[in-house]
Amino acid sequence: MIHGKSFGSDNHAGVHPEVMAAIAAANVGDAVAYGADRWTREMEDAFRAAFGEQASSYAMFNGTGANVVGLGLMLRSFDGVICPASAHINGHEAGAAERVLGTKLLAVETDDGKLRPEDVLGQLGALGNEHHTQPKVVSISQVTECGTLYTADEVAALAEVAHAHGLYLHMDGARLANAAAEAGCSLRALTTDAGVDVLSFGGTKNGALGAEALVILRPELDASALFLRKQGMQLASKMRFVAVQLTALLTDDLWRRNAAHANAMAHRLADGIAGQFTLRYPVESNAVFPILTEKALVELAQRHLFSIWDRPTGVIRLVTSFDTTPDDVDTLITDLQALHA
Repeated sequence: MIHGKSFGSDNHAGVHPEVMAAIAAANVGDAVAYGADRWTREMEDAFRAAFGEQASSYAMFNGTGANVVGLGLMLRSFDGVICPASAHINGHEAGAAERVLGTKLLAVETDDGKLRPEDVLGQLGALGNEHHTQPKVVSISQVTECGTLYTADEVAALAEVAHAHGLYLHMDGARLANAAAEAGCSLRALTTDAGVDVLSFGGTKNGALGAEALVILRPELDASALFLRKQGMQLASKMRFVAVQLTALLTDDLWRRNAAHANAMAHRLADGIAGQFTLRYPVESNAVFPILTEKALVELAQRHLFSIWDRPTGVIRLVTSFDTTPDDVDTLITDLQALHA
């Protein structure tokens, strides 16, 4: 029998009550469409408070849209994007960046989902060569698809090498909140202060109903954002209901409370199976990647929802969320221990 709580993704979780209350509060009376409302202005103020006065923000429906629009601000028709092979833009967005923007993704194989400066430098040999795609953007995920996080120093090192060669640094921040909560720092410390130029900010995985944001930290890149958002089909008519979700997450550090709880549940899970299962990646956010035998994998799937990360090697992905309870985790630990025994 499948237990009630899913460990398949933080996308499976519901909506945080404070976010739902904010939506309900905004559902009073009329408001001018397409963001010309006070709730959207409040969201923009909240993002400036979190990321710096130069930050401009645009509410969007989903992370793929925010990534595509954000990358589009920085790319010419012959430019390419350096990213890890495991990056969401490379493996989980159905070629959206390539289809919509016509760009080429220059994917780099990594062991833990993280790019290093030497990985970027290794892709720059074709700069100035008219026969080759020109690298123009370095894109990283925070946290990575492997659950690993970039420290502020690691982000800054990538920004330094990118900027030194005329490239921009883009961050897919679908789980930026989890990274900042794990590192014990501000959102700004991992982005603005570290040299990120453009990022997508994830809300849906952290308790929103359905809200992401494009955040532009380099003002000269902002001029086209309104038009690319519209072309990218990410402009909400009743914008207040998207914007208010993001404001709720940024109010009283709800983003941190949600992410810190999800991370704590992942660490509880990892500690509970330590010594019995090998973990493919270190636990640095809200994802745990144990290695199971095929028999154990099949039996666990009869009791719990989770993702198979790499079937040939038996790696599965277990993701916790803001509403995962200790009892949920302990039930999973008990079942995993029984399979190990």
